[in-house]
Amino acid sequence: MRIAAVFAVLTALGVSACGFTPIYAEPAVGSSLRRIAVSTQDDRLGYRLREQLEDVLAWDRGEAPLYRLTTQVEQSRRSLGRRIDDTATRYELTVKATWILTPAAGGAPITGAETVTTTYAAADQPYAAIAAQQDGEERAASELARLIRLDLMQALSNP
Repeated sequence: MRIAAVFAVLTALGVSACGFTPIYAEPAVGSSLRRIAVSTQDDRLGYRLREQLEDVLAWDRGEAPLYRLTTQVEQSRRSLGRRIDDTATRYELTVKATWILTPAAGGAPITGAETVTTTYAAADQPYAAIAAQQDGEERAASELARLIRLDLMQALSNP
């Protein structure tokens, strides 16, 4: 029991001495993320991505933004399976988002890109087909927001 306690203390000292700090533990990164104003293109997928980004970044509308995040989203849809009547049974939705993070005070912008692929079932009823496509777009926007947030955390933690 005593050996385990000594080992735990030595491990903690070793990790703290090497300069290791978890990315989620840095208050500067977290507060910077909350002060990023997001702008996206004016369409349904752009709106959904902006909503998701504002949620995952926990945007603080009461503070002046330190950064402006501009995104451009492109999507493509491909049919996967075919029925006997040559209609699609599933679709693959690929969404690529390119982003630019510009400091409000000036400085060099940071850029990046992420791509997400989701699938959804094709439906015979028109409303069900629209709902399935919109659900695929919502899942893609959610995953893109998560990936962009990770990119931003990494970029802001390495000045």
